[in-house]
Parts: sequence; C-alpha cells; structure tokens
Amino acid sequence: MIMERNRASASKVLDSRNLFGSVLCVVGALLAMFSFAAAPPRSVGIDKIAPWVLEQTANGKQAEFLIVLADQADLAGAKALRTKAEKGRYVRDALWSKAQTTQAPLLQWLRDRKVECRSFYIVNLIWVKGSLEVAQAVAARPDVLRVEGNPRIRNLPNPFALNDAMARPDSVASIEPGITYSRAPDVWALGFTGQGVVIGGEDTGYLWNHTALINKYRGWNGTTANHDYNWHDSIHSGGGSCGHDSVAPCDDYGHGTHTMGTAVGDDGEGNQIGMAPGASWIGCRNMDQGNGTPASYMECFEFFLAPYPVTGTPDQGDPTKAPDISTNSWICPASEGCSTLTLESAVEAQDAAGILTVFAAGNSGPGCSTVSDPPAIYDAAYSIGALNNGTDVIASFSSRGPVTADGSNRLKPNLSAPGTNVRSSYNTSTTSYVTLSGTSMATPHVAGAVALLWSAQPMLRHDISMTETILNETAVQISSTDCGSSGSPNNTYGYGRLDIKAAVDAALLRITGIGENGSNIAVSFSAVAGGTYRLERKINLTDAAWQNIPGVADFTASTSGTAQIIDPGEGSQPGAFYHVLLIN
Repeated sequence: MIMERNRASASKVLDSRNLFGSVLCVVGALLAMFSFAAAPPRSVGIDKIAPWVLEQTANGKQAEFLIVLADQADLAGAKALRTKAEKGRYVRDALWSKAQTTQAPLLQWLRDRKVECRSFYIVNLIWVKGSLEVAQAVAARPDVLRVEGNPRIRNLPNPFALNDAMARPDSVASIEPGITYSRAPDVWALGFTGQGVVIGGEDTGYLWNHTALINKYRGWNGTTANHDYNWHDSIHSGGGSCGHDSVAPCDDYGHGTHTMGTAVGDDGEGNQIGMAPGASWIGCRNMDQGNGTPASYMECFEFFLAPYPVTGTPDQGDPTKAPDISTNSWICPASEGCSTLTLESAVEAQDAAGILTVFAAGNSGPGCSTVSDPPAIYDAAYSIGALNNGTDVIASFSSRGPVTADGSNRLKPNLSAPGTNVRSSYNTSTTSYVTLSGTSMATPHVAGAVALLWSAQPMLRHDISMTETILNETAVQISSTDCGSSGSPNNTYGYGRLDIKAAVDAALLRITGIGENGSNIAVSFSAVAGGTYRLERKINLTDAAWQNIPGVADFTASTSGTAQIIDPGEGSQPGAFYHVLLIN
C-alpha cells in the first residue's frame, strides 16, 4: 500500500512578500564555503536534534531537515465558528500570520549563510538542506523548538505488487462488491450521491482523464480543463514518468488513480467503482514513484488548506476552494526517520478548518499495536482498517491497535471497510482497471461514504466530531477480544464495519440546528398520515438520553410526506441535535 518543468516560482529568491511555498531562501553556494566559527558549543541544543539528523549529517555530510519553531498558532477559536468558510479562513489566516511574524529572523540568518531552505505555514517550520553545524546552530536558538529529519519514505514496494492485475475485464456490468457491502447503492436510491461535496486526494497522483474520473474532476467542465486550485505537485525533482512540478494531474505509480476511483469513480458505462459518484475531486501528488518525505506530505496538506494556482504560490491560497474531505493511503514511519510529531499539527489544522482527514491504518497486521505510524496514529486522523471484501472478517494484514508509538494507548482503527480484491481505475490507460488489496483500498470507501452522508444531511458538513460519531454509532458492530479489547469497539475492527445507509438514516433524524440562540429551527422529517410525533433534543450525542423540549407540542401529521416541527429556540444551543420520535 502507499502508505503513499520547474515552475518559475520554484526558483524565486525569498523576499518579504513571499515567505512560503516551494521557494528557495538562497540557491547556489555550498555551505562548506562559509565559516560557522560563531556557532555555539556542540552540546548546546543537541537534545533538540532528532537522531536521524545527527546520523545523516555525520562526517561533514549534508541532509534535509525541518526546523520547527517554538511559537505555533493557536487554532482553538475555529471550534466556535459555524461554517466551513469561516473555519477555513480563520485557520489559514492564523497559521499564515504566525509564520510571517515569527520566521523572518531565522530566514534572514539562513539567507545570510546561503543555506537552501523552504518555508511552510500549516506547521510553523522551515525545510533546510544543510550540515550538522547548521542544525546545531539553529537548535541552540530559543525560537526553535526542535530539528526533525526529512527522510525519503518508501511507501510502496517497487514494482508495486498487483492482485489479479488486469485479470478482470475493463467493463463490468455491476456495482463493485465493496460498494454494495458498504450500502452505498441504498443511499443513491434516496437521491444522495455525494453532490456538492469535494474530496481531496493525497497520493501518487492521478490520471485525471481516466473515463471513471474525468467527469468527477473539479477542474473539468465537460469541454476544457483548468487545473488552477484543483491540482498541485509537491515533487520538485525526479518524478518518474510524470517528471517533476507537473502542471496537470499525473500518476507515476497507479495507486492514487486507484484510490480515487473507489471514492468517486463511475464511467457511466457499467464501471460503478466509486462510493460517491456525484462528488467532485481535486488532487495533490505527495510521492515520487511511491516515495515521499515529510515535506512533500506537508506541502499537500498546505495546498488543501488553501489551494492556489498551478503556477502560483501559497500566498495566493484560497481557503474557500479547500476540499471537504481528504483521503490518504500512505504512512510516515519512525523506523525510516519520520518523527512521530512531524505531521500531527498539519492534520489538526485540517481538522480545525473543517476538513475531515481519513487515513489508512496500515498493513502491518496481524500483531497488536501495529497501527504504529503517523499519521494514522493521531487522534485527529480517522483511521480505517481493512475487511476481507464481502465479510465481517478483518484482513490478516490490517494493522491493529492500541496505539503505543506515542504512549497514548488510544483505540485504533476507528472504523473498518472492504479492503481486499478491490477493483478500481488504474493509470496504464484511460480505460484500465486493476484489483488491489490493502487498507489503502478500505480508506476511500470511507471518504466516499462521508461525501454521501454530507450530501444527504448538509447541516452535518464540517462538523467533524458529529460526523465521526454518527459513523461510529451506526457501524455494524463486530466483537473482538484481541489486543486488549472486549466487545465493540475494539482494537481490531474499531467501531465495526462501515454502514453508510444506517449513518444516513440516523443523520436524517438527527438534524443539527443552524439557528442562533432564540431563533426558530425547523426540523423536517418523513411523516405518515395519522402518526403522532414528538420532537426531542440533546446538545451532543454523548448525552444519556434525548430530552423533551418545553413548550413544543406533539405533532400529528394529517397527510403523508415531508413535515416540520418548529423549535422556537428558547433555551436551545447552536449545534443541538434533534430526533423525531413516532409515539403513536
């Protein structure tokens, strides 16, 4: 699994107007030409430097590393905001402002010494290629929190092993089994196909004009393509068959094309491979032929937070063009030099901005505590295990919890979905399909399912906590006593098997109020003539019971169809959930 033409702007010299993106602070002179006589003694700040950096810079070598600044933006204020637009703008501006106001002294120090560097803002850090002396000097600064490695992570074996590759015909006159088992067709029958929802994919790239994907791509209007704000390439050297800095979506490995197919794919001619065929997608390549780095991963997170034009820079980022969901089937293992903390703030920033981030749990099972690699281990990551397709039996390779890598002991995975023998689109031609297995394949089932849920109940959109709670509560429970668990939820299946029809049914009866305190909220529901209904409310789904609403009388429907009960809003709170109970 994955666990995962030089652009003019990529060679600009940093100036005061553009501190961020793929911009080199200084290009050219070798660091060895400059004296670091004024550097502090070796022992000062050495505890801030990751072992990988010390190892890779030994004996005068240079390495890529990440300088994380001590002053990070506080995003807590985003929680109280009610809309995706408000959340996205607040988070982007808070992060951008913090980076601009705190990075300048360090960037000037690096520029004076002609050190190659690049600035990020989704996490307040600077990518650097330098020596041990540089790492030591910056670590000694009080404005630097830590110095982490930027290793090249091998996410996919080479060549990528395919299961039954090309063994099945290109055209299959049926819905793929995993889509059916997740009950997506039952939701389509209600008229909800993911319309209005955008899924962002971070992967090996995408064959955007594949017949199953082209009409779902946000950058395609049916006649012409516009990749601005819809595509970014974080690979700035190499890049395999795509080259680097590709100006159009390209997939040098196939994995990304496959995962996006499972999320949204449908060619209209029998290849119903995707959960949410009415949703749109945008993409970011974060791996070079299956290999990524923490910096390439973070660059895609940053692009999704506020997308910008293909030939543009992050200062042109527009958070209103951010995706609603991001699907991620890649890892950043500590065993290869990735710090456990490197990407956590980036995932949390997406969460604060109202972007639900779905991750593959990993393919290191069946042992316990094998959900061990970032980002799947994070609390803000909704992590997905793999079931044997068509059954409620966990795939042997699917990683298990609890998470011990960070000492949290948290339950993982969060949910499970079909992950074996999954047929989807591939990059060898615009009509190619292959069958693959992995938690990579399970993950886009869930990303697509969220798109279905949010198209059915738009008032749930960007309420990440409530969305995850509904998915968890309505999952088909699968008990396990393995890995320190008993019953359900557990560290093998999480809350159980994805059942998107059950989740949609629940969401249509649990309607988030969008009025402010004291304003009327109309709760719509499907009524049967003669039925008597009671409106109940609770502030969150963890309350013990639904509560009657004082002053709201029971409602008797005179005809069948859509009906409404009005909550006058007295004493209500924004974000309350409503339940319509048939009492007679």
